[in-house]
Amino acid sequence: MTDTDGWLPVPDFADRLGITAGRVRELLRERAIVATRRGDSQAWHLPEGFIDDAAPEGPRILPTLRGTITVLADGGMSDDEILEWLLEHSEELGATPLEAMREGRRAPVRRAAQAQL
Repeated sequence: MTDTDGWLPVPDFADRLGITAGRVRELLRERAIVATRRGDSQAWHLPEGFIDDAAPEGPRILPTLRGTITVLADGGMSDDEILEWLLEHSEELGATPLEAMREGRRAPVRRAAQAQL
């Protein structure tokens, strides 16, 4: 898996968003976000790039993430496969899908996701 962004364990991810770790785990169960096990402790980690720090209301989860994860999950991808797809450079997008979503290019990312399946 390409490591283009930093990774945050669940408690740090929650702190950045100003929510509880329990809420992050709930979002994981709902597949609004996805995580992978990393490090010696095999704790759940999420890409820091999932957080949109530029929102006027404060840090939030990138709004287009949930729908893209849904498209990929409905196509049969596992959470690790979804993360790999989001973080690997795409020739079609000229960036990683996550970077493209952060730039506001939701529609091209979704088309690329559907083409992947």
